[in-house]
Amino acid sequence: VVLLVAVLAAPRLVSFARGPSSAETTLEKLDVYGTVPRFSLTERSGRPVSRDDLAGKVWVANFMYTKCKETCPTQSLQIARLQTEFAGAPDLRLVSITVDPKNDTREVLTEYAQRYGADRERWLFLTGDKREIYCLANALKLAAVDPSDPNPPACGSPAARAFGAVLAALQPPVAFATHGSEGLVMHSARLVLVDRAARVRAYHLATDEESLERLRPNLRALLAERGTKG
Repeated sequence: VVLLVAVLAAPRLVSFARGPSSAETTLEKLDVYGTVPRFSLTERSGRPVSRDDLAGKVWVANFMYTKCKETCPTQSLQIARLQTEFAGAPDLRLVSITVDPKNDTREVLTEYAQRYGADRERWLFLTGDKREIYCLANALKLAAVDPSDPNPPACGSPAARAFGAVLAALQPPVAFATHGSEGLVMHSARLVLVDRAARVRAYHLATDEESLERLRPNLRALLAERGTKG
């Protein structure tokens, strides 16, 4: 039975790990893929940050953790470039959310942010309750799996939770530790574009140059939009 489940799940594993196929969104068609749910997390400065605090802003979000040696440095480097390129966009916020809140304290996130020259007002680093973080990733249709957690956060549908358990069971922890990564957390490398009304409008893969090229005009289009604050 376990083998059958694994076989049936296999075609979806790559899709789950990579995130929604909508990462190929183009400027001509910026669809709406859902609304960011309400959340309450803590910025590295200690101030609380919720969805309402970002109302009226366009933001680029990603999930990362400071011990990650694989895609996280690439994600952070790309976001640092966006911070520089869009320095003249006061309504843009960059939002990095740790998937390892136990280790990524405010102090650790502050040190990490300094490595990339993160502006305290424009580039936020959020930590908080693990369940809330993982459920937020789930709501954004992004992968976030901690194989070492014996009691993973219960969020999403029962089917989604069961699928996440299968994913973790099929891969040994060492599979997530290539190139010397510590912490062994699997998460998406996609950047999420969110509009002023807290709606998800596009996904872009931080490790794909073509996808990143599309991100910039899409981001400009969202900054040019004027809508409700949500």
